[in-house]
Amino acid sequence: MKDSVYLGIDLGTQSVKVMAVTEDGWVVAAASAPLTSSRENNRHEQNAEEWWRAVCIGCKQVTTQLARVPILGIAVDATSGTIVVTDSQLRPSGPALMYDDGRAVVEAKDVNHIGNDVWQRMSYRMQPSWALPKIVWLSNHGLIHSGNRILHQNDFINARLAGTMLATDTSHALKTGYDQLSDRWPEDVLQSLKIDPAVLPEVVRPGVRIGETGHHATEETGIPAGTPIYSGMTDGCASQIASGAVALGSWNSVIGTTLVLKGVTPRLLCDPHGVIYSHRSPDGMWLPGGASSVGAGIIAKEFKSEDLPKLNLSAKTSPPSCVVMYPLSGLGERFPFANPDATGFTLGVIDSEDTRYRAILEGIACTERLCVDVMAVNGVPKNGDFFISGGATKSDAFNQIRADVLCRPLIVPAIAEAAFGMAVLAASSADTLDRVAKRMVHIETIIEPTGQSSMYFEQYRRFVSELEKRGWIDSSIASATLQGATL
Repeated sequence: MKDSVYLGIDLGTQSVKVMAVTEDGWVVAAASAPLTSSRENNRHEQNAEEWWRAVCIGCKQVTTQLARVPILGIAVDATSGTIVVTDSQLRPSGPALMYDDGRAVVEAKDVNHIGNDVWQRMSYRMQPSWALPKIVWLSNHGLIHSGNRILHQNDFINARLAGTMLATDTSHALKTGYDQLSDRWPEDVLQSLKIDPAVLPEVVRPGVRIGETGHHATEETGIPAGTPIYSGMTDGCASQIASGAVALGSWNSVIGTTLVLKGVTPRLLCDPHGVIYSHRSPDGMWLPGGASSVGAGIIAKEFKSEDLPKLNLSAKTSPPSCVVMYPLSGLGERFPFANPDATGFTLGVIDSEDTRYRAILEGIACTERLCVDVMAVNGVPKNGDFFISGGATKSDAFNQIRADVLCRPLIVPAIAEAAFGMAVLAASSADTLDRVAKRMVHIETIIEPTGQSSMYFEQYRRFVSELEKRGWIDSSIASATLQGATL
């Protein structure tokens, strides 16, 4: 067992994960505990007390494995936009509203109207699932009272660990309306929305020491009292840190059910279409990104899991298809363009399951490349390392297709879980995040592009042209892409 560790805690949708990671990036203990949700129509709620119970279970298992190994610090990530109202004693006053709870449709319109100037400066528009519209919904329904506090998901856990209210971080505060350029809550906007700014926490950058664990938490978690607590980030940013994509110009692309792409820039981007929004990194740079509705979810929907090994082998040994596919399984797209009426399409003949499977992989890769191109057109430097993570990296065939379509090497980190990223963030309190990530993040493999990239570019050209023809992307984006401006 190593001499000391950092704890990373990831509050997900279905479970809490806890990892103990050494200063050189080796996981020496890990555990998880399940969470349950209540869903009805566009509403999604959880019990915040269950978060704490799951954290206690996971931490207790990890600290038992660690025995007397010193814990140097803790950082916690959570789902972005999840909030809970508490009383003055930090006890939940009702259910937590989750990151994808869409009840605040009317309130989002009011928030965008009243706060338009602030949101425009930060290059985004509030969505119904974001935290601030949901806070307005709670207020409008009489569910916020005198003495109440509004906590983000990780704020609630940090408060339980410390036994008192602690500062939140700019990453979780983004969807609550925090002005990252002025480093303050937009009090005039909040007051116009009839929200008292006093219900919201103080805000600091990620990776800042905000408190320490209290004696009361030791018995339940096994974490020694006095252990430093560092401000965290949202789960997407935590995964980006875990991948190693923290240096200027680097990228992290995560393909799971959906596709999430993030970059690193020296300044805030101005995206006129509002499909890119940026978190602030611990070192003051910006982490622009977006989430597409395209992803590997369509594979689970259309193919049996037992058929995937055979399909992957076929995809690995066959040449590029002549099919152009936009593999959107539902209705509407968020990134690389925003269109609520977008639907999937196929150009070409599908003559077998093998062809269909490969065409889907190529279509996801083309969507990924367009995401990169859109971000590059908006000013994201593209010359850095490109890290990939998520469940899709398990397919060698898909990894190679992505490398060929993107025309660049793809780096697969050994561990890209959000809890690992939080351990790295906690460790960065003693050094720069870039240097700490280089020390702690280990690389599993690098996929180099083959000579098939030129064949894929013709497929990509047809893909982009069809999107332009349908009016889903601007001609300026299409032209920049097809002229090779972002290659």
